[in-house]
Amino acid sequence: MKYRLKTKLSLSYIFIALVCILLISVFTNLYLEKNFKDYIIQNQKRKNNEIVSLIKEQYKEDGKWDTRVIENIGINALEQGMIIRVVDATGKVIWDATVHNNGMCQQMISHMANNMNSRYPNWKGGYVENTYKIDFKSAQVGTVQIGYYGPYFFNDNDLEFINEINKLLLVVGIFSFFLSLFVGAYMTKSLSNPILKVKDIAKKISKGNFDNKINEKSNIVEIYELTETINNLAETLQNQETLRKRLTADVAHELRTPLATLQSHMEAMIDGIWEMDIERLKSCHEEIIRIKRLVGDIEKLSKYESENLILNKSYFDISELIKNIIKNFEVDFYNKKIDIKFNEKKEIINADKDKISQVIINLLSNALKYTQKCGKVRVDVDADKDKIQISVIDNGIGISHEDLPYIFERFYRADKSRSRMTGGAGIGLTITKAIVEAHNGKIEVESQLNNGSKFIVILPKNNI
Repeated sequence: MKYRLKTKLSLSYIFIALVCILLISVFTNLYLEKNFKDYIIQNQKRKNNEIVSLIKEQYKEDGKWDTRVIENIGINALEQGMIIRVVDATGKVIWDATVHNNGMCQQMISHMANNMNSRYPNWKGGYVENTYKIDFKSAQVGTVQIGYYGPYFFNDNDLEFINEINKLLLVVGIFSFFLSLFVGAYMTKSLSNPILKVKDIAKKISKGNFDNKINEKSNIVEIYELTETINNLAETLQNQETLRKRLTADVAHELRTPLATLQSHMEAMIDGIWEMDIERLKSCHEEIIRIKRLVGDIEKLSKYESENLILNKSYFDISELIKNIIKNFEVDFYNKKIDIKFNEKKEIINADKDKISQVIINLLSNALKYTQKCGKVRVDVDADKDKIQISVIDNGIGISHEDLPYIFERFYRADKSRSRMTGGAGIGLTITKAIVEAHNGKIEVESQLNNGSKFIVILPKNNI
């Protein structure tokens, strides 16, 4: 059975509040009972000793007892739940509470029993008597018997105090119940509303609607991170959707032109408008090569982006590799009158030499392609203990701030005109990034429009 978050949170708050009150009540009563019991027992002993001491003072040196005071002591003790019987050394009863008022004594014992049974239904206490000797000048002159309901008892005031404590706990429990309802409702609203909003936005995202965002802010870290994640997800999916559409348009454009050319040439030759000669067949062959090249680029991209990309690693000097690649580009840079400089520094790296070559070739090709005549290109190699940094810097046309986040995406080209002089298929940097990341490295770019670009490749020296 499924429950709403509001219901579960509210019930959990109520459950916790009730459990806490129940535990507080139980432990309070247990603690109170134990300590109150010890207090009453000790208090009873203290009262007994006080009564014995008072009665002892009523024995005179002439061997007589002050019966009037003893009677007052006995009546006062009776009112406190104690039945006193004083006997002299000869066994003569000087004062006996049961003789003084037997009915009151029986009623008092019965009342005490009812008090204890009302709180403890299985109470097994009863009437007990303690006998104390009365000495005068080292001679026993009598005894005092003190009877009470034992081993301890609660009088009316004691029971009233305990009942008041329990009433207070009951009131606190009721208050806590309603407070938990209020707090639970408030907390569930603050927790569930953002989550419900996230749910609604997620549903819209699943249907392809990426424009909606969660504007509500929460001071709860997890809720805040969840809403930010959903917003970022929507933005990322929207960007990916834009790139997908652009990719479709780019691929369609790349295929449409050679296919249209082939179709028109073939139709013209089939209809007899054009004569089938070597030049026209060569033109058709060139268009087929273009289509094949595009398909090959797509296959190459799929290979490099595969999670199972195999790296044939070996140790080699990265500067030596870059120097040889630059030599291969010398004619191209010379024809475009671009000054290229290489600040070489011998550094040994464990990597796939062929694939790292592809990275350098792609970066140099881009620098050559997007740097105007008489421009400058510089390649730097720096290293520390664990990493090697390769920088390719040019003063070419640069990349706009809007295009910068997407330049590593498949078939993305900042040149919207798709000029073949600069555009290419748009997968060079995607392949470059895939190779670098396969080596556990990273590639970064710094660029401003009309102020050149700087591509930074960071590779670990030892890829194990």
